[in-house]
Amino acid sequence: MEKDNAMSSSKTELSITRLIRAPRALVWEAWAEPRKFEKWWIPAPMICRVLKMDLRAGGGFETQMSEIGTDFTPHLDSCFLEIVPQQKIVFTTALSEGWQPVDPWLAMTAIMTMQDEDGGTRYTARALHRNPEEKQKHDEMGFYQGWGSALEQLARLVEAGS
Repeated sequence: MEKDNAMSSSKTELSITRLIRAPRALVWEAWAEPRKFEKWWIPAPMICRVLKMDLRAGGGFETQMSEIGTDFTPHLDSCFLEIVPQQKIVFTTALSEGWQPVDPWLAMTAIMTMQDEDGGTRYTARALHRNPEEKQKHDEMGFYQGWGSALEQLARLVEAGS
């Protein structure tokens, strides 16, 4: 897993990329099927619950998180902006389902791309922020550790053939 240096030079963008040794169809399935998605989206030992995953422009994307044995709390309430099956997923925390504006604790647009590479899938996640201060806030919150752990969990899941 690596920071994408070409993209992270931006004043408002954080990014991470990894070559996953699995076909793009499996990576897409791990994103598109809520039960599979819940297995990797939030770094362990936290667990994820999908409330909404309407994979279409304007569709809702809502998750909750919990430590084992504790109540679930809100994690993400966002809106998909663009979906290109097996290639690209774009969502924003600045909107919720149906393009409804919200005031999130951290406004960002996330762009996930999946491309064939060396018999596997090059998965890149980019987080675009309103300004350099919000980028820094997200970085200091542990962007690379958190998103990196989730990406590692995704890779393990699909490389095992799930």
